[in-house]
Amino acid sequence: MQIGTDAIRQTFNFICSGNSLDRLNLSQRGKPHLMWRKIGIGGLAVVLLVMLCLPVARAALDSEAQFVLNTFSFLIWGVLVMWMCAGFTMLESGSVRTKNASVICLKNIGLYSIAGLTFYLIGYNIMYVGVDASDWFGSFQFLYGVSSDEIALLEGNESAAPAVIENGYSVMSDWFFQMVFVATTASIVSGALAERVKLWSFFVFIIVLTAFIYPIIGSWTWGGGWLSDMGFQDFAGSTIVHSTGGWAALAGTLIVGARKGKFRKDGTVKVTPPSNVPAVTLGVFILWLGWFGFNGGSQLALGGAVDAVAISNILSNTNLAAAAGVMAAISLSRPILGRIDLLAGLNGAIGGLVAITAGPDIVEHYWAIVIGAVGGSICVVGLKLMERLKIDDVVGAVPAHLFAGIWGTLAVCIAAGGNLLVQVIGILAIGAFVFSVSGLAWLIIDKTLGARISLEVEDLGQDVAELGIEAYPEFVVMPEED
Repeated sequence: MQIGTDAIRQTFNFICSGNSLDRLNLSQRGKPHLMWRKIGIGGLAVVLLVMLCLPVARAALDSEAQFVLNTFSFLIWGVLVMWMCAGFTMLESGSVRTKNASVICLKNIGLYSIAGLTFYLIGYNIMYVGVDASDWFGSFQFLYGVSSDEIALLEGNESAAPAVIENGYSVMSDWFFQMVFVATTASIVSGALAERVKLWSFFVFIIVLTAFIYPIIGSWTWGGGWLSDMGFQDFAGSTIVHSTGGWAALAGTLIVGARKGKFRKDGTVKVTPPSNVPAVTLGVFILWLGWFGFNGGSQLALGGAVDAVAISNILSNTNLAAAAGVMAAISLSRPILGRIDLLAGLNGAIGGLVAITAGPDIVEHYWAIVIGAVGGSICVVGLKLMERLKIDDVVGAVPAHLFAGIWGTLAVCIAAGGNLLVQVIGILAIGAFVFSVSGLAWLIIDKTLGARISLEVEDLGQDVAELGIEAYPEFVVMPEED
């Protein structure tokens, strides 16, 4: 008997669109026998077979859909985090004097490129490959790439698809998402050492930081190493990313020293106002935007309602913490700094963002406001403390990323169920390792290549002396008074 193919197709589409036997409910539909007459007995058999197989087909579809969504989310979140490099570039280039703006731009695109290469060549393997609780770091294998199953699938072998899908996401989408975090860590160092560190000396340190220091810290924590085994919590990297960058920056500022004339002999501090306030403000807004990818992407999945709800909470908490950080910093700027300080308010946003990063997945949103406000306050107090200690941090990177990062990691114990002892052990272990290794690296660089530019270059500006270009050629660079 001939089967009515159009009717079968309509019935199949009806079923696959989410309807089932209970929706057919033949007793309640008008003249259902007409449908069965159209498709015949053979058609009825096909429909019943489709219905029986539908749960399996749907499961396969769900797995592949989850694979696609997870992979796509890694790539999109990663692009947002990559955009943070543009934010750091704007913030730093606007914070320095006009004679050093161009070299800041080169440093930032250079460090992002270095981070991408080193994390591909060796860093990812150290951080993730073969790590367990008994190891200090992962494999020193050279290069990282797609899996054999993915290669087979790309070559047309459809039988490899189930193994690829079973992984949950494509291999290189995960690599890309993890790589942009490394670049963020490196960007923190750039701003703190602006206006007096040699370009190539800085690049050499970034190689050490992104190829070895950061991946080793990552292997202890996100890679499944000993700190992870103890229960250390750091959802998106208040300590793993931000404090690591802050410790490295602090070591560099101590080795390289302050800018010429920044701290006078009479104990006063020479004010070095930013050259482009709108650029600094734009940079902070770009960072704020990128942070949604930073924290939201750290859910590491987008395969169902649970992930969608969790990411919604994460992004909301991220925004609340940043806003609270701004207002707290502005409120404290007058009594602590003696004025309502725009730059303190901008740093307050970053401090709030850094603070919430260790536990943005909390469901009590008011805690995000508290955590962010304390983070912004810490930034203002930290700026004053750095001046008192005569440590020259051009953009306030150490207070915003190190100090607020420590607070955020401890705040996990308040709102996200962290263990205080474990969190303190993690903070101290990571701080001791990063600060000591970074200090040693800076010392070696200083004794070999020289870490600091000459006084002549510092007076003239790195743009002209090192690059032969001016960021603002229509302006005349005037000699500065001490």
